[in-house]
Amino acid sequence: MEDVTCKVLVIGAGPGGYVAAIRAGQLGLDTVIVEGECLGGTCLNVGCIPSKAIIHAADEFEKAAYFAGESAIGVKAGKPEIDFAKTLAWKDGIVKRLTTGVGGLLKKNKVRAITGWATFVDGKTVDVKENGSTHRIRAENIIIATGSVPVELPFLAFSGDVISSTEALALATPPKSMAVVGAGYIGLELGIAYAKLGTKVTVVEAMDKILPLYDKELTRPVEKTLKRLGVEVLLGAKAKGQSKKGLDIETADGKAETVKAEKILVTVGRAPKTEGWGRDKLVLDMDGKFLRVDDKCRTTMSGVYAIGDVTGEPMLAHRAMAQGEMVAEIIAGHNRRWDKRAIPAVCFTDPEIVSVGLSPEEAKSSGYDVKTQNFPFSANGRAMSMEAEEGFIRVVARADNKLVLGVQAAGKGVSELSTAFGLAIEMGATLDDIAGTIHAHPTLGEAFHEASLRTLGHALHI
Repeated sequence: MEDVTCKVLVIGAGPGGYVAAIRAGQLGLDTVIVEGECLGGTCLNVGCIPSKAIIHAADEFEKAAYFAGESAIGVKAGKPEIDFAKTLAWKDGIVKRLTTGVGGLLKKNKVRAITGWATFVDGKTVDVKENGSTHRIRAENIIIATGSVPVELPFLAFSGDVISSTEALALATPPKSMAVVGAGYIGLELGIAYAKLGTKVTVVEAMDKILPLYDKELTRPVEKTLKRLGVEVLLGAKAKGQSKKGLDIETADGKAETVKAEKILVTVGRAPKTEGWGRDKLVLDMDGKFLRVDDKCRTTMSGVYAIGDVTGEPMLAHRAMAQGEMVAEIIAGHNRRWDKRAIPAVCFTDPEIVSVGLSPEEAKSSGYDVKTQNFPFSANGRAMSMEAEEGFIRVVARADNKLVLGVQAAGKGVSELSTAFGLAIEMGATLDDIAGTIHAHPTLGEAFHEASLRTLGHALHI
């Protein structure tokens, strides 16, 4: 057994963990990071990055099919084909480049990376098995960044044709038919992508709306896309199990039906990974199923921190990264604390959806008297020239002092505007600040300017 001592031990090398380790190394802290599977965690290997690659390929294929017909802009092309094996190889190449890059950054910043499964002995000691040998690591500070895993339904266990998002990103070929259980962002992102690739997709959702975390105004453009692609959406329906023909369900009116499907994609959420690393050896308070942390990401044990999905919603990679960076700086003696108000949530559907801060209803329920208006992309010159008129940008502000409380958008490429939205809230911008900022023309960002002007009562282009 090798004994290792360090200032900082990070358990889990997903976005939160590797950023924490890199930042700790930059600050001169003796740091070790342990990962049981692959550097980059779910996000880089089987989540954020590969899913966006598949979504991009699907978008390009749909665009090529559009140009094979009568396109509005006069571009004509032949009937498209897709070599899906090549698509997957391209996607895997991106993943490899990024994970290799993470390894290089850890090495550059003098972080020791150990591949193995970490198990707590006590609040300062962890055992890690690597290639048959065991490392006993003693650390002054430990950062738990174990992430999350797909939720498995007991009557639809992941096996064979019942798949999670992980398997959906590695299918040998697009299936002829697919049932998606759950109309959250993961299910709709992948469902829309496969529908564009020619799969007959049926979405089964127990609630009475798609994307339950977003309001109806934001989800309406996505509903139009689902209809255009021929995706059948069964709301108020419950999955019951797998049969020879596909997915057995109970419809909203209580009828038993079977959705024909080659593959059943279960996307009913993700669960924090709180087991398998010796939590029983520690005295940690829980916040429901998550680890409870304070505004410095400290757990109830001295010197033990937790970041990312294991600490609760929103379960987003960029939240984990920000927490990891913060905790490394706190250990180095910096005065930092966590504030989640300006975290963008992005849904990479078609069109994309972005939400930062408070929605109109959330602001009202928090006791604010609000002013809110949106500006449609159908009145934006750049959107018109991109054939991207669907959607809008909406601003929510306090009525008394015009402080911006939230920004939401639906539209093509609005994920790239999320930084501007988040920055406005982070900096405490008012409607006048945004209205007084000169936005380049012609850009989609002008709709942010116009939404603010409209909320003030004097929009220029509508």
